[in-house]
Amino acid sequence: MPPLIGYQAAHEQFTARELVEYGVLAEQAGFDTFVASDHFVPWMDIQGHAGHAWLTLAALGQRTQRIRLGTGVTCPTYRYNPAIVAQAFATLDVLCPGRVFLGVGTGEALNEVTAGSGWGPYRERAGRLREAITVIRRLWTGEWVDFAGEFYNLHSSRIYDTPANPLPIYVAASGPRSARLAGEMGDGLITVGGAFDQTVNGLQTVFAESASLAGKDPERLSRLCELYVIAGDADDALGGAALWQHLGGVHGILDIADPREIQRQAYERIDPQQLVDRWVVSPDPQVHVEVLRQLGDLGFTHVTVHSTQADQQHFLEFYGRDVLPALQRSSA
Repeated sequence: MPPLIGYQAAHEQFTARELVEYGVLAEQAGFDTFVASDHFVPWMDIQGHAGHAWLTLAALGQRTQRIRLGTGVTCPTYRYNPAIVAQAFATLDVLCPGRVFLGVGTGEALNEVTAGSGWGPYRERAGRLREAITVIRRLWTGEWVDFAGEFYNLHSSRIYDTPANPLPIYVAASGPRSARLAGEMGDGLITVGGAFDQTVNGLQTVFAESASLAGKDPERLSRLCELYVIAGDADDALGGAALWQHLGGVHGILDIADPREIQRQAYERIDPQQLVDRWVVSPDPQVHVEVLRQLGDLGFTHVTVHSTQADQQHFLEFYGRDVLPALQRSSA
């Protein structure tokens, strides 16, 4: 069984209107999911966009019939109150029944501080996320909720328009602590890039162990991986790399609250060619098919492909015409 293939909708690079149109094309091309980045400001100032992910998802839901919709990822702990996150995604499921998931993470100062919200060390952020997931799930039941936590308190709270079925919550992790949290609290794991790196592959083991300790069957949980791809050659890749240079590894990036500072460090310290060397770059569809199959063999149930190239229509046509059908044929 090949992994489900998602389209990464980069709100940092494109407007919400553009992403809705790309989402329509993604469904037509055969993509299974539409995964929206959820930022208040972009990673780097040069990226130039930061539309509201939930509005994009709602608009796309009215233009599509099949593709699953969710975030990769929402931080439901500082600028977003978890009760409002629960309400928003419950409403999204009313609009697009059976197609919605919620991706969550411990966040970045980039989005929380710039929006006038708080920020704290990892221990606090993880504690907030654990409570937020609990609050969201309880509110989705439609029952009256009273909750007294270390970070959140609800008194006689209720969501009236609830999902017909519990929505899956996937938890992002780039290190073992968050992978343990994902196994404990999540319905799935999201890894943010670097799928073939040994450290990231090891997250699956930590995730599975934690899920087992929480009384879950790890084999029934989802594992999502974001993969950077280019439908073209090295020149096409380098053209897009300038907008994503921070991915090369800006030190302390989670605690930097200014996209201009992240950009300064990225341009000063990171060689874009090193980025491109880690991406799947080829005009040959079989190269893409083979990597997607390898990720499935490694245990990933979903692969979200993120193309940084400006011509998204070409990328979507390439995948719809040449890659996704070949992936299905190879598994058959």
